[in-house]
Amino acid sequence: MSKSLPYSVKDVNYDNAKFRHRSPLKVLSQSMLTLSTKRNYASCSTGKFLILILIFGIGCLLLISKGPNDSAPNEKGKVTFVGGLRLGKLLRKPPRLPPRLSPDEGQLRANGSNSDPKWAARQQSVKDAFDFAWSGYRKYAMGYDELMPISQRGVDGLGGLGATVVDALDTAMIMGHDHIVSEAGAWVEAHLLERISQKDQVNLFETTIRVLGGLLSAYHLSGGDQGTVNMTHNGPKPDVYLNVAKDLADRLLSAFSSSPTPVPYSDVILRDSTAHPAPGGMSSTAEVASVQLEFNYLSAVSGDPKYSTEAMKVLAHIKTLPKTEGLVPIYISPQSGEFVGENIRLGSRGDSYYEYLIKVWLQQGGKLNSDFTYLHDMYTEAMKGVRHLLVHKSIPKGLVFVGELPYGSKGEFSPKMDHLVCFLPGTLALGATKGLTKEKALAENLLSFEDLENLKLAEELAKACFEMYEVTATGLAPEIAYFHTEAYSEDGLEGGNKSSMYAKDIIIHQADRHNLLRPETVESLFVLYRITKDTKYRDQGWQIFEAFEKYTKVKTGGYTSLDDVTEVPPRRRDKMETFFLGETLKYLYLLFGDDSVIPLDKFVFNTEAHPLPIKHT
Repeated sequence: MSKSLPYSVKDVNYDNAKFRHRSPLKVLSQSMLTLSTKRNYASCSTGKFLILILIFGIGCLLLISKGPNDSAPNEKGKVTFVGGLRLGKLLRKPPRLPPRLSPDEGQLRANGSNSDPKWAARQQSVKDAFDFAWSGYRKYAMGYDELMPISQRGVDGLGGLGATVVDALDTAMIMGHDHIVSEAGAWVEAHLLERISQKDQVNLFETTIRVLGGLLSAYHLSGGDQGTVNMTHNGPKPDVYLNVAKDLADRLLSAFSSSPTPVPYSDVILRDSTAHPAPGGMSSTAEVASVQLEFNYLSAVSGDPKYSTEAMKVLAHIKTLPKTEGLVPIYISPQSGEFVGENIRLGSRGDSYYEYLIKVWLQQGGKLNSDFTYLHDMYTEAMKGVRHLLVHKSIPKGLVFVGELPYGSKGEFSPKMDHLVCFLPGTLALGATKGLTKEKALAENLLSFEDLENLKLAEELAKACFEMYEVTATGLAPEIAYFHTEAYSEDGLEGGNKSSMYAKDIIIHQADRHNLLRPETVESLFVLYRITKDTKYRDQGWQIFEAFEKYTKVKTGGYTSLDDVTEVPPRRRDKMETFFLGETLKYLYLLFGDDSVIPLDKFVFNTEAHPLPIKHT
């Protein structure tokens, strides 16, 4: 060394046991050297033999006991060390380590984990219900769009693409129903491409959200998309789902290319890839603006931007159109590209337009100051409009609900609320926290005043949605409810549950008393539970599930829609909608399960409950 130091070169190489870790083998060798200077044990053959045995034995014990948690307590809570080694570990074989999973796969393979036995049992009940529903469909309607469980036959009401098979596929994957995944996947591989090439007219929106969305979700959850997630080892390879999805989407693109404006036609002839407008010429605003999640993801995994390009033109075009405080009419013309009429509502034909504004923004990374910020701005403006123009309170008990403006903002307000509107509480909560829990979002100072207002409104609306179930004799909601206000009341149209404290707040017309096994309320309960961690949402979900079990289950297999939820026993409609398996039971299963399964900050659900991954940059 060029300069003298306050310690010697010998000190530099000194192994200070107090501050530097030494391996047990090094300790042993140094000890043996020290001993050899004091007593010459190795001077005889016996001594040499014993030393060799000792070194060999210690070496074997070191190999056996080596592990990552040497300082952990033993089974009795005490730790015993000899030469830095724990005796308990020396006396047993090392445990087998589980196979390593990627971070995403590790999150999603936890679909059976649930620390609370009560909710684990309830989740199993939902899983059993799905199995029962599928058993009826497989027995009587396999390959048809829907099951008629009472008639014990199938019916094609959605174009004949086996919609229940594809809608139910990712639910079976999430639940771990491997035999159903095998059956559904085998059907897709054997039949769906041929069906697509032969079928006539289908609706762009319904086919996109149910079939295309279902195929893309199955692709991702079965290990596609660079293998980041694999919830099942059953069924065909992921590329089977992707190839069918591309073939279908190529044909659906004719709805965009055939239109003279960025607004697509509503109907497609699959066999010859042509399209035409719906009768009357109008498209629904919700339908043309609720295909973007699916087409965006298909472009991402196929490498072909054409799908996303065509779909996103619709939202970019709607951005330029005049609105009423962010709210839009429910009809739009593919011929002119303009809105038609003044009817504003968040129920049928309007609902998922607002849902996809925030979800497409989240799918693309959820960043402000990006190419997709305009979607967040449109959503923010629309929710201000909802609070200002559509939110009212009922009397006498003050339920907060969302009504309609059938004749625009200058016309009379209608206190009518479709069950479909019950998607809104979940969407408001998701938009507020971006999928994080409320506690985490608050701790990280991520919630604006407006976010907190939207979250408060979400909880208030969820209460109204649940009370639509509570006021009926069956405990199941009607398709449409009206709310008693200062300006609107009708007598003799209660729901049949006189013990409900809101029996006088909710009015149910004779024509609106049916129940189609819809998912919107349990969807919002699921999202709100994930975000707020308030167990009342789980309790409410279980109450709804029990009512489904009691009144809609058909003994021979499957579940049926009802004609009248206000009477017991209710009249039955003889139809099991595809979304009962694709959405309703999926959301209930996730509501009762572990938060790490399909986490809301990593996945976005399309409007048919098919989870697609969020783009993280």
